[in-house]
Amino acid sequence: MGKLAAMTLSEGAVDFIHDAHLTDLLHTARPDAARVDDILAKSRAKQALTIEETAVLLAAEDPALVERILNTARQLKRDVYGNRIVLFAPLYVGNDCVNDCAYCGFKRSNRDAVRRTLTRDELIAQVEALEQVGHKRLILVYGEHPKYDASFIADTVRTVYDVKVGHGSIRRVNINAAPQDHEGYRIVKQAGIGTYQVFQETYHHETYARLHPAGTRKADYLWRLDALSRAFEAGCDDMGIGALFGLCDWRFEVLGLVQHALHLQQRYGVGPHTISFPRLQPAAGVQTDPRHLVTDDQFKRLVAILRVSVPYTGLIMTARERPELRREVMAFGVSQIDAGSRIEIGGYTEAGDTQVMQREQFMLGDIRPLDLVMRELIQDGYVPSFCTACYRLGRTGEHFMEFAIPGFIRDFCTPNALSTLTEYLTDYASPETREAGRRLIAAELDRLPEGTIKTELASRLNRIRTSDDRDLYF
Repeated sequence: MGKLAAMTLSEGAVDFIHDAHLTDLLHTARPDAARVDDILAKSRAKQALTIEETAVLLAAEDPALVERILNTARQLKRDVYGNRIVLFAPLYVGNDCVNDCAYCGFKRSNRDAVRRTLTRDELIAQVEALEQVGHKRLILVYGEHPKYDASFIADTVRTVYDVKVGHGSIRRVNINAAPQDHEGYRIVKQAGIGTYQVFQETYHHETYARLHPAGTRKADYLWRLDALSRAFEAGCDDMGIGALFGLCDWRFEVLGLVQHALHLQQRYGVGPHTISFPRLQPAAGVQTDPRHLVTDDQFKRLVAILRVSVPYTGLIMTARERPELRREVMAFGVSQIDAGSRIEIGGYTEAGDTQVMQREQFMLGDIRPLDLVMRELIQDGYVPSFCTACYRLGRTGEHFMEFAIPGFIRDFCTPNALSTLTEYLTDYASPETREAGRRLIAAELDRLPEGTIKTELASRLNRIRTSDDRDLYF
């Protein structure tokens, strides 16, 4: 049996979320057209917004102003990320948990939940199944329990990296797990993890206390809020934050996320690499409180406002959402999605066409196969990407902002995306997806300027198609 992390905070730990101030901003913001236009101009210049400026955008209800915000989000998505969409898959390793969060299917009091932790052989089988359909990037998910300590997480990460099937390999393993102490973060960092995600769930103190019972690990608001500060101090530089929308006023949660991003940027010189914004979904053994559920229109607005507020931060939209909504919201600034996802423990080898609620944390809205999602992205003009080059070459953290300019997209991001797409088309795609991808790649090559990079890229794509050469990146 492992042990839970010692609850030692970061140096100078501070609760930087002030509920009264954020609530007052939402009540007093005045979204006149001139003010909104000034704020959007600042965002188009790729400057992060203050929480006061974000509050103005959140207060904008006039349809014409909302459309300006959406249009700015679309433009920033094109300018910072181009037409690429990065894909990954979640892999749930174990669902034992000492917490009793009111909204979670894995809460300890839920007698309906089927408890399970993958053995090493079962974990390998899940990774093999994912590699056999073309995945290159995973996020491993764990409950909070002594058995899932930092050493256990590190061991599972190393196991995942060791699994190779044909041309398949996992090149980046991200983590969604309980907050660690400093030593815990150092242990998982040494295993070669990518992003470490810790979601605050809700930034509203009263709501947080109501949903996370006293006496549980998760009841300590500051321990969780401080989680990524400890990670930075332990040498990690790639973090993900998030809120579960539907627990409190969605506008308050947006301000909390922006405040969190600003705090990390100001204190450590680099903000979160990603922000996630999952919506509350049905779960076995859970009664959903409908008071703060987020409508589709509000969801579109919150994604656009996050993109406008933090121009350089990746935005992750998960398979909690329905396919048709994911397709629409993609344009408002999303840079990463999961695809072909199953979140039952052992789901990639054992699940059928329907979800088993007692074996998953919540219900997914999109369980389509990876190939179908890839084809839809391609048909919509996106370049699906499994690229991991920046992480492996050290272009992370504060360095990313130096590179996230159109020239960087042209010289590195697009070539690397086309390389990983060619790998997928050659090794895994259906004939229909392969033909759609071939046409997309030809069009993208035509758009690249003549020169050394275009010539070398064409050569590499041909090598991938005609040999065993893989993982060729700029």
